[in-house]
Amino acid sequence: MKLLTFSTLFPNHERPGHGIFVETRLRHLVASGEVESRVVAPVPWFPLRHARFGSYGRFARVPAAEVRSGIQVLHPRYLLLPKVGMTPAPLLMARAMKPVLRKLIDEGFDFDAIDAHYFYPDGVAAMMLGKYFRKPVVITARGSDITLLPGYKWPGRMIRWAADNAAGVITVCAALREELLALGADPAKVVSLRNGVDLELFRPPLDRAALRKQLQMDGLTLLSVGNLVPVKGHELTIAALTELKEATLLIAGSGPELARLQALADQLQVAGRVRFLGPLPQATLRDYYGAADVMVLSSSREGWANVLLESMACGTPVAASKVWGTPEVVAHTDAGVLMQERSAAGIAAAVRALLAAGPERAATRRYAEGFSWDDTTAGQLRLFRDVIGKAG
Repeated sequence: MKLLTFSTLFPNHERPGHGIFVETRLRHLVASGEVESRVVAPVPWFPLRHARFGSYGRFARVPAAEVRSGIQVLHPRYLLLPKVGMTPAPLLMARAMKPVLRKLIDEGFDFDAIDAHYFYPDGVAAMMLGKYFRKPVVITARGSDITLLPGYKWPGRMIRWAADNAAGVITVCAALREELLALGADPAKVVSLRNGVDLELFRPPLDRAALRKQLQMDGLTLLSVGNLVPVKGHELTIAALTELKEATLLIAGSGPELARLQALADQLQVAGRVRFLGPLPQATLRDYYGAADVMVLSSSREGWANVLLESMACGTPVAASKVWGTPEVVAHTDAGVLMQERSAAGIAAAVRALLAAGPERAATRRYAEGFSWDDTTAGQLRLFRDVIGKAG
């Protein structure tokens, strides 16, 4: 089967961790030997590459093409209008991608189906392209594209249109499937295929004591991983330190909230117990997972939080907020605990409960081993065979 994977959520040389869950799922799918893929990962056009232009400057530095894990990845540009970009984005993206897809077909990659990720604008644009090129489209819903964006009038209307016209829809958790059905999606077309975890990359350390010393960890150490944005709730985890007097918090990630979070730590007089690590490559992140005592995730929204499984695969249990797909990930005491309330006090209580329960790190690793990519890959193969067969 020849698949065109289409999403703005895909890693690139400039942002190697961006949408890495899409790349990981695709990598395992291609490894099955039954799928050949090309990736079109559109990038907003911007004329200047200088760092002073922030994220727009980074867009300009993304290469036009690269090869990742043996897969050819194209990063064609499309126009994204500042401030008003959300409404016309799907149409502008689709128009800019038509010649790109036409060239791929003319050069011999006449794909059988489009494998799109994130409903808006990516999935909507992919659906427009699918109709133009007469190719079936499968769209994967990943979180806020279903839990948040349908609340906006135009995106909501276009998301429903894309779901109605897609040949198939994948959700990364059962909770998102239920939400899609509530939006009117056809149950026969929507399948839940959760993300897996790379059990070879994420594994317990051979010498945890030596690793903790190397990473300067002493005493109870909490780890929080995620972009520094409001939805991740890092401010709640920092505030929980006022109750967890013995704990140190390490935060891995970057984003616009850094200065505000640093100021909050100062205000609460816990700055000496908070370390901002910045963005970390996965191999380095693995070491921090394995060395920490508890991984804390206090998000207000999550489709399927890969960081939870990554931490568990390294033997570290989690304390997580009870949102969307997270209860499906943290479904046993060996995995960790769910917060009874999403607050600083709720985080502190969850951490204490987890420490009191004391799951063995080996048991946490065994729990994570039940989330390999094998079942998800098999589910994708079944779906794409069916979709392509019906289209043929």
